[in-house]
Amino acid sequence: MNETLSQKLFAKAKTVIPGGVNSPVRAFRNVDGDPFFVRRAKGARIEDVDGNSLIDYIGSWGPNILGHAPNSIIGAIHQAAKDGISYGIPNPKEVEMAQLITEWVPSVEKVRMVNSGTEATMSAIRLARGFTGRDKIVKFEGCYHGHADSLLVAAGSGALTFGEPDSAGVPKSFANET
Repeated sequence: MNETLSQKLFAKAKTVIPGGVNSPVRAFRNVDGDPFFVRRAKGARIEDVDGNSLIDYIGSWGPNILGHAPNSIIGAIHQAAKDGISYGIPNPKEVEMAQLITEWVPSVEKVRMVNSGTEATMSAIRLARGFTGRDKIVKFEGCYHGHADSLLVAAGSGALTFGEPDSAGVPKSFANET
């Protein structure tokens, strides 16, 4: 696979972006390689900046369940953007979306809209802590749960092992509760 331009972009990115990527999951450290850079994607295929065509098994880590750039979604985004992109205050569409979700998934009683998986995980942790009255959380070792401090913790196995911060800047106190 040709990686010349991706390698150059990664080297350049490391001079202006910490670690060369905007999320630790994109760093490719765990697979002993450097990331490739995407030029475009359609359906289940990604084309990188070097012209390589790849099947996307990641789907943007979850949100692209319909594939990349489906015509119906692009059309809906274009139509919605005509009324504004972000308001920072409540709007009727978020109520409509929440109602649809609660109708389609009967076990879901209420919905909180967030901007990222990290925010969703942080909200779920806060909700669980509030409901149970407990501070400690459990996470899957080796899995990405978001970019929040308490989720950037590696833990051993067994009752006598404790979590260790997996990134500089994560306080030991966060690791103690994970």
